[in-house]
Amino acid sequence: MKKQVIEAEKDTICKMIKLYCRKKHGARQDLCHDCRELLVYASKRLDNCRFGNDKPTCEKCPLHCYKPEMRGKIKKVMRFSGPRMLYIHPLDAIRHMLKNRSS
Repeated sequence: MKKQVIEAEKDTICKMIKLYCRKKHGARQDLCHDCRELLVYASKRLDNCRFGNDKPTCEKCPLHCYKPEMRGKIKKVMRFSGPRMLYIHPLDAIRHMLKNRSS
């Protein structure tokens, strides 16, 4: 079960980073170097999440596991992509909002 929760989180963050990179950096197919680096970092953090199945959303998490620089980058991505996810990936956005409410 832990794998399913973490994989869903990885899928969502990947979509958010791709959306951000496409709109902000003009990337079409692949991510730019910085966004690719951020995605790899976020995936590693999710793989090592100590909360597993009980993982809250990042906003509600009591433990901030990102380095300050990367945390700033991911916040920027989430602020930009979050509202747009409702139109582009509505099921992911709704799932995230429901999870954030219940955490």
